Amino acid sequence: MRLLAFILLLAGLSSSKLCAQTHSKEEILWLSFEQLSDSLAENPKPVLLFIHTDWCAYCKKMLNEGFQDPQVVKKVNADYYAVSLDAETTDTLFFEGQAFTNQVRTKKVGQYHSIAEVFLGKKEKAVFPLTVLLDPDFKVIIRRSNYLSTKEMLNILKI
Repeated sequence: MRLLAFILLLAGLSSSKLCAQTHSKEEILWLSFEQLSDSLAENPKPVLLFIHTDWCAYCKKMLNEGFQDPQVVKKVNADYYAVSLDAETTDTLFFEGQAFTNQVRTKKVGQYHSIAEVFLGKKEKAVFPLTVLLDPDFKVIIRRSNYLSTKEMLNILKI
């Protein structure tokens, strides 16, 4: 009898995992810069660029809350190409046929990737998170260097 109860319990747990997997929530379709370059060439549309760091608590909050909100996800995926960039990455990134790098080989706080520096402005005044909306020609529409609530994010995405 115990064996039967155990088998039924396992079967119930398995089926609940399957249900959870089939009803997974939608997520923002983050692109790399390489993918962005190809996507813009194929189908131009505005770009949402989210620049963050590993140590920024508000960056993590936006990634875990604002960018998980179903309305934000739906709006971003429908109307924008989204790119998330760690400002301190040491990876070589390719965009429009050019290679962009970080001057340091080991990830360090305050040592920003060259693409991030373009949008951050003065290095000593870098503030994270940085959310930038760009038109398809990569001209800045909006630049916000602060935490954005879900409501604030939905407001800027209406533009």
